[in-house]
Amino acid sequence: MTYFKRFRMEYDLGQPLYEPPELPAGYWLLSWDERLVEGHAVAKFESFRFELDANVFPCLGDLEGCHRLVREIFSRPGFLPQATWLVGTQNNPSKRFEYCGTIQGIRDDRGIGSIQNLGVTPAHRGRGLGQILLWHALRGFTDLGIERSSLEVTAQNSKALELYQRLGFRTTKTVYKAIDVAFA
Repeated sequence: MTYFKRFRMEYDLGQPLYEPPELPAGYWLLSWDERLVEGHAVAKFESFRFELDANVFPCLGDLEGCHRLVREIFSRPGFLPQATWLVGTQNNPSKRFEYCGTIQGIRDDRGIGSIQNLGVTPAHRGRGLGQILLWHALRGFTDLGIERSSLEVTAQNSKALELYQRLGFRTTKTVYKAIDVAFA
């Protein structure tokens, strides 16, 4: 049994939102559309499959698992289309369209806007796409009158943790997720 330390972090939506970077040329921000379920699943899989969180949440390391997870999120009573976004681009050598970033938002049973699986694919990191996706999700929560937002991050994911802290998220709780990890 392996234990993964995770932080629950919250953002006070009563404060002004941070200024997001501009969307880089050649990228498109796509609002929720039921026809984009496949894009969310592919972006999620490509973002997490080689990351530590694929051990914490094995479904993230499996394309079909990501499809199931996305369908589960979108079918929840608290699912919020206004806080759900996808980034696409043709900024790649083949110039084919690809989905490269995803975020989903739900209103939890306490009325808090909960961020679900913010992910940016490795080839497109470092361009501010995560900040842009997060800003749009937070804006969606704010537009719906939600006063607080939360997310969880694995403690070893230092880049994500630093980003969330820099943008104004504060750690409110530490949890440990027990996982049976098979070692080869």
